[in-house]
Amino acid sequence: MQWLLCILLALAVQLYAQGPPPNNKPGKAAGKETGNSGEPESKTGETGKRVELNLLGQTDAAAGESRRNENVQFNLVDNGALKELNIRLGTTATIVSEFTVSNSYFGAEFGNAPRAALTIPGKLDGGTHGALHWLHQNSALSARAFFQVGGVKPARENDYGFTLGAPLWRNAKLFAEGGQDKIRGVVNGNALVPRPDERTPLALDPATRALVAKFLNAYPAELPNRTDINERFLNTNSPQLINGHSGQLRVDQQLNKRDQLALQYVFTAQNVDAFQFVKGQNPNTDTKSHTARLVWTRQWDAALLTHLTVSYERVTSLLEPARDAVGPFVLVAGLSFIGPDGAIPINRAQNSIRTAGLLRRTDGAHNWTAGFTVLRKQLNGSETDVHRGFFSFNNDFLDAQGRPRTAITNLRLGTASQYILATGNIHRGFRNWDWLGYAGDNWRVNPRLNLQYGLRYQPVTTPREVNRLNTLPYPCDCNNLAPSLGLAYRWPKRYGVLRAAYGLHYGEIFAVTFQQARFSPPQNAKVVVTAPDLVNPFGTAAGGAQPTRRTTLYELAPDLVVPYAQQYNLSWEPELSKHFKLQLGYVGSRSQKLFVMWYQNRAHGAPYTTATINDRRPNPNFADIRTVVNGSRGYFDAARVSLILPGWHGLAVDASYWFSKALDLGTSYTNTANENDSRTGRSQSEFENHRDMKGLSAFDQPHALLWRTSYALPALAHRFGARVLNGWKLSSVVLVKTGTPFNISSGSDGPGFGNVDGNGGDRPNLLDPTILGRTIGHPDTAQQLLPRRAFAFIQPQEERGNLGRNVFRKGGIANVNAALARAWAWRRDVRLTLRAESINLFNHAQFAEPGFELANPNFGQITNTLNEGRTFRFGLQLGW
Repeated sequence: MQWLLCILLALAVQLYAQGPPPNNKPGKAAGKETGNSGEPESKTGETGKRVELNLLGQTDAAAGESRRNENVQFNLVDNGALKELNIRLGTTATIVSEFTVSNSYFGAEFGNAPRAALTIPGKLDGGTHGALHWLHQNSALSARAFFQVGGVKPARENDYGFTLGAPLWRNAKLFAEGGQDKIRGVVNGNALVPRPDERTPLALDPATRALVAKFLNAYPAELPNRTDINERFLNTNSPQLINGHSGQLRVDQQLNKRDQLALQYVFTAQNVDAFQFVKGQNPNTDTKSHTARLVWTRQWDAALLTHLTVSYERVTSLLEPARDAVGPFVLVAGLSFIGPDGAIPINRAQNSIRTAGLLRRTDGAHNWTAGFTVLRKQLNGSETDVHRGFFSFNNDFLDAQGRPRTAITNLRLGTASQYILATGNIHRGFRNWDWLGYAGDNWRVNPRLNLQYGLRYQPVTTPREVNRLNTLPYPCDCNNLAPSLGLAYRWPKRYGVLRAAYGLHYGEIFAVTFQQARFSPPQNAKVVVTAPDLVNPFGTAAGGAQPTRRTTLYELAPDLVVPYAQQYNLSWEPELSKHFKLQLGYVGSRSQKLFVMWYQNRAHGAPYTTATINDRRPNPNFADIRTVVNGSRGYFDAARVSLILPGWHGLAVDASYWFSKALDLGTSYTNTANENDSRTGRSQSEFENHRDMKGLSAFDQPHALLWRTSYALPALAHRFGARVLNGWKLSSVVLVKTGTPFNISSGSDGPGFGNVDGNGGDRPNLLDPTILGRTIGHPDTAQQLLPRRAFAFIQPQEERGNLGRNVFRKGGIANVNAALARAWAWRRDVRLTLRAESINLFNHAQFAEPGFELANPNFGQITNTLNEGRTFRFGLQLGW
């Protein structure tokens, strides 16, 4: 009923603009049209290149998105924003009507923009023109989030900048752009913290007691204030500062009637001084991107055009702990972690040197395209793998009554389940080549039939480490042929157009995937100690026993290759009326050889205790043997219907509904098999990877509706009414989706909870099948719908629980964004535009998944939202 109410209210006020989408800041170019914004793009203007920086503070309002809850944490590198967006919003079933041979469409069926082999700047307009813009958002007009205690704390955002285009000298034009985005103020969010009676150490040893006190003091001094939800639930606030900078210079020079040069430089940067609900929770981040490009265009004759470009791009990422971080990464089951996580710090520089060419020729009924790209990639810098150390406190060990102690009690006693520390030289420099050649044709067979066909060849070479510190085992992936085929047929009379397309598309071997080779012996050692002494993990344990320690081994499969997807779609666009357009379509894909990390050499056999894990491993020389393989597949099918009313008495409508299903074998097309991604695809048993992990993808959504509406107020003849009302446009976008799936796990690998093989991710046994498929969508009903009694822990000798993966869903999305805009003309060429918009107009909460670890006290309790409360923002643009 809430979803229906949102739709009816939005339609009642006649709300979404056909012009620039609401997320466009004044003076900036329109963004993507898809509902999944993927990697947020840099703000480089209409002639700039998209730079894949994961920027905070951006909202794709045109896709129905509400502002993300910033305390939903992810790192600003390695597909972080894309994965977070997929899981929070799901995907958009996108029908690609034609696979252009020069572009790669890997992941495009999920709503991601295709990647172009060659970026060609469009022609600059003549004359002098420009714009000044300012966008402001202030918490004074924001609504409280669902869990928020007290009033909204001060926060504000100011985004301002300029664009300018002008003649430079004879046959030369200049384009310049610059801007800043400054976010100041307080982030409101939630944390699970110790109760008042859990804030003192229980350890007797003075050194251990002092270290436990240090960990406990990392939690805020505030006591839990939402005990109606969870006895350890604290809603709190923390300051955050974000500075964004962007700029661009471009010069176009017409050399003669045939030749034109374009020189371009684009800069994007963001610095984040992150909020900290718990000391050191989030890393501070500094990301920068520089792109320089030279493009030569030659029009040989009316039928033949060529482009040649040389470009250099450098992206640097620095993620480092806050000054008040306690040191090691501390994970306490049932509480918020003390961070940042083990991958921090990261100090990375990625350089790309690209040479590319494109030829387009028109030959009667044929439009030929051919081109090539030679890309040199360089990765330099330091990456960590718990080099700061990692303590985990789990529900483990037995108390005086023979029952497992809680993780919080173990923290207070200073009895960790595991300690991990990596040591060694972690600075590397990797180099590799990517190649691409392609050719295709758009053939107009007759007035009714068009055919498109093409072939891409894109071999990927093996990266080399410049100092020969690592040798990667997989050879060149040199057989990557990617054909594509499409047709468009116009039926007679009003039966419209039928389109069909098929394409094979390749992804990439991510740098963050192969760079894990740096973490293995002999240059590095990642040592795992079970049941360690807290003060001296590598020394003698408190009971006098010598702890066992082993080194983790990272491997890349010798047959590792690039993932690929077969994508296909069919659509029909009947001509039913001159007032509206209808599209009926289907899109599907089968993704192969997706990355997954297999955790091998796990502990087996008795005695099933945490302390004996390393002693029970088949290979006694190592702890985990972690191998990156092409071990997952993805399946996607969707039916979509779209209705477009371009304009009828000032009303415009663009509505789409899609029904879809996404499955995989543990990992999806975004997975890098690194750090958190590697644990996402970890099976319960090392012997049943595929059988154990097949299930719904983390972004699966059966039903989705995206409804955009705009209404231009009619012109009034009355002078006063005309002055007040004429020229205003009301607009809105409604997004209604089912929730994405989540997984249930045991929450401990200790005796009595899991199979004690040294790896988490065990799932319990299901006792009540009637609860399968439930949507756990509201804090008031979550525990009733997901009762603890419906599950049972597996026994140590059991390899796996019988509960499937991703068999429950989070609450759905029902969001409405609205806007009001008007433009005033001043003199002849000057125009002032005012825009006011609301994000999450009805303040509808999109809830996160409940506590999903059965052993923890917060199991089944929802303690966070994925979006913020209602916000308003205002924009002014002065253009000439």
